[in-house]
Amino acid sequence: MAYLLDGDNLIGTERGRAASEEDRAALVREVSDRLRRTRARVVLFFDGAGRSLVLGALSVEFARNVSADDAILRAVESSKRPEETTVVTADRALARRARDAGAKALSPAEFWAHFGAAARAGTPAASEPPVDVDDWVRWFEDDANRKS
Repeated sequence: MAYLLDGDNLIGTERGRAASEEDRAALVREVSDRLRRTRARVVLFFDGAGRSLVLGALSVEFARNVSADDAILRAVESSKRPEETTVVTADRALARRARDAGAKALSPAEFWAHFGAAARAGTPAASEPPVDVDDWVRWFEDDANRKS
């Protein structure tokens, strides 16, 4: 099953403000940490431009010239099995559109409950070391794109 997360919406719902770069990085770390104990695949969508990356079962995509909502819906519509896709958002209109396209929808609270309580306050699970996303990015970075 693939989960498509409306990243800026998750941050806005929790923090009550627009997402900063630090908020986005913290969300990537948190989702990555939680996924280490599952077999779930997650694509985390953000509005605007940025560098897409893949960290194991977690992919981070930037919508660039469209909204993250539209990018999420395109992913649902292009899926061979949209019924196996779950959109995570607090945006009722996006949730309805996702269901109309054949996907399931979960609220952020339902998603967090499903994936456990690790790292909600920025604290990793006691039994596992924290994930260093920046280190992963450097490790998997294409040598041609590396700045010396």
